[in-house]
Order: sequence, then C-alpha cells, then structure tokens
Amino acid sequence: MSRVLVLYTGGTIGMVSSEQGYVPQSGFEAALRSRLNDKRLPDFDVLEFEQPLDSASLVPEDWSRIARMLEQHWQRYDGFVVLHGTDTLAYTASALSFMLPQQDKSVVLTGSQIPLSQARSDAMDNLITALQLAARDDLAEVCVCFNGRIMRGNRCRKVSSNALAAFDSPNFPWLGEAGIELGIRPELLLPAAPTRFEISPCQSGSVAMLGFYPGMQASMLEALCTQPGLKGMVLTTYGVGNAPDDPALLKVLGSAVERGLTVVNLSQCHQGRVAQGAYASGSLLNGIGVIPGMDMTPEAAFTKLQHLTALYDQPEAVRDRMVISLRGECSAA
Repeated sequence: MSRVLVLYTGGTIGMVSSEQGYVPQSGFEAALRSRLNDKRLPDFDVLEFEQPLDSASLVPEDWSRIARMLEQHWQRYDGFVVLHGTDTLAYTASALSFMLPQQDKSVVLTGSQIPLSQARSDAMDNLITALQLAARDDLAEVCVCFNGRIMRGNRCRKVSSNALAAFDSPNFPWLGEAGIELGIRPELLLPAAPTRFEISPCQSGSVAMLGFYPGMQASMLEALCTQPGLKGMVLTTYGVGNAPDDPALLKVLGSAVERGLTVVNLSQCHQGRVAQGAYASGSLLNGIGVIPGMDMTPEAAFTKLQHLTALYDQPEAVRDRMVISLRGECSAA
C-alpha cells in the first residue's frame, strides 16, 4: 500500500476558535486521526511545523523551508500532501513547482475554508481527496486540490474569500475533478522524470509587486524601484498589458531596467494574456525592456521571479527564463 507524508504548515484547517477569532494550534495530528480512521485510505504520517503558521504571515523563506522538508523525506514516501492556509496557498504551490523542475511523485496542496474543529468543515473532503491523489502513480507535479477541483499548482488562484470552491485555474483547464469518480485528464499532466530539487534561497524584499492605477505618481514608483536589495518587480497593468503613456513613469521603469531590475508585466484582468504590443501604450513597455508575463498568474510570476533572481546573478539569465515555461506555468505565445 502507498504511504503518504502529510506536512502540516498551519492554516485554517487546523485552527481553533478564540476571543480574537480563529488562531493556529499545534497537535493537529491527534485531531486528524480521531476523525480519519479508514483502512481504504493510504497509510500516512504527519509532520507538523513546531509553530503552525497563519498563511498570511508566510514569507518567501518559508517556501524554501517547505521544499527542504520535502527533499529530506522524498525517498521514504510515495507522495506528499501539504496542508496550508488558503490566503497564500497559490504562492507556495507555485514556488514549490519551480523548486521541483523534475519529479516522479506528486505534491498536493490543500486546506479548508472552515476549520476541522467546526461543524460543516470542508477539511475532511479536501484532505481525503488529497491523500488519494498523492498516492497515485500517474501524477508527477505540484497540484492544488480544493472542493473537488484538481489544478496545476502554478496555475491556480484563490478566487473567493467565503465560498468553499475557493480556488480556480483561470487560464488553464483543471487537471481533473473529484466527483463520483476521481477523474484525471492525463493529456494535461506534466511528464514524470527522475526527481531533481532546485531549492532557491528566496529572500523577502528581493521582488516587489505593484499594480498600476489611474493617476499613479512617478515618485511612488521610483521609491519602490530604488529599494535596497530589489532584483525584480511584477507590474500589473490594464487589459492586455497597457500602461499609462506618462513619460515620467516610463523613465523610472526604463532606468530601473537599465540598472538590472527585471520587470515583468501582467494583466490586472482575471483571465487572458498579456499582448504587450497590441496597443501603443503596451509597445512603450517593450521599448524599455519590460518583459511580458504572458498568461501567468500573479502568484506564479512573483514566485518564478523570486526563484530565478535567487539562482542567477545576471539579469539576462533571469529574463531568458522568465519568458519560457519551466513547469507549465504559462502557455506558448
């Protein structure tokens, strides 16, 4: 029988009520096993963070920490489930996908919108499905499983703060769906390969994210672009990648690119891709060296840029890799 490691990092799934609202609590394994005793499920072990985290407090260094824990236990298990808070789950799923450029087993992230300790919790359905997915031998990528939806980790986003169907994959089909049957679409899966970890030393403050808005001042953009230690920036612009044709804003961005800052352009739209030359305002970004982010999610672009800037000192190496698909995170032009 397959054996799965459940890595509990924290999040709503293991929280309990307090006077201040839901708070993380240790001792999750005992609470889980008291509710989950089905011999038809894969055998599993649970490894808990000593201090469970509210995912809103996770930082880039935590992605590297989770990846190292997976690497340490990789050979002992047939698959892995990472229990995670929903707020930043899509960031962690994306980051892990880049730190596993090849894999021969699945890593399935899930959590819940209602704590395990509460009535009507969605935790058990999500966890049972995640365990079954992690034990399969036809999945070899980082996935997110939530409310019956099985999604590529670097393609999903949290799309609702209060619905049980909290995650979706705006620009890529679901890999499968857990209905009466656990259905997987094999034609969408990444191919299995001998596992190789590429754990980057991600650092807080090395990449920033900024959304354009009407009337944004160049001085605010410059203040961000000149932050010490900043190596990359994800911009979210309008429509298919259009920015204001403000000479002052463009000058700040152009100077930042010349200094070696890698700037990636994404759309603020929920669906669709950046076509940076479709309008004159987008073409201006081409002219100063801003990279189109294609149809990546903001979470994927941010973590990919974090990963690459941590691995490569030369901006050219980062730029070259940002525009190609490393783990199915973007579609071909």
